[in-house]
Amino acid sequence: MSNTHEVQGAGFVRSGFGMLILGMVMGLGVVGHYMVGARWDTGAEFLRNVGLWFGCPWTLSTSMVMVGAIGMIAMGSAYATLARLAKDDFAAASDLPRRLCKGSLVAIFLTGFIGYFVVDAFWPGFYYSPIKAGKEVWLSMQLLCMMGYLVGVILAFNGVRHLKTQPA
Repeated sequence: MSNTHEVQGAGFVRSGFGMLILGMVMGLGVVGHYMVGARWDTGAEFLRNVGLWFGCPWTLSTSMVMVGAIGMIAMGSAYATLARLAKDDFAAASDLPRRLCKGSLVAIFLTGFIGYFVVDAFWPGFYYSPIKAGKEVWLSMQLLCMMGYLVGVILAFNGVRHLKTQPA
């Protein structure tokens, strides 16, 4: 099968739905956390910042995966729709934006969800107490993943922008 923008769009949509399922599975962990409660004592400092931290360590990564998945579905739909309107879609479309977006969302899962336990092993209770170093390491890992997703979105935008569509 040729590597057209329409094919890339379909790949984005498929990957987006897969990531949406991952985000929903991650959401089960958030619900479980709310049902069971925190592993560590939630002191006064945590309660002052509970609006910032949402009460569950996985809320940020879960929401990013779900929003990113919906974004991939939207980008794929744009790719496929605009490719159909293009005068010619003979130029090969790069698979890099989709792979970068998907890989970044998987990395957000790994750093935000699983990485929480890794960082917690080095700084026990870092999420619930003012252990700044642990929070900075954990959030920086997630931020790097989010930046990778942003680069993928910019590359996808650049690919769509270069399609020469016919006026309606």
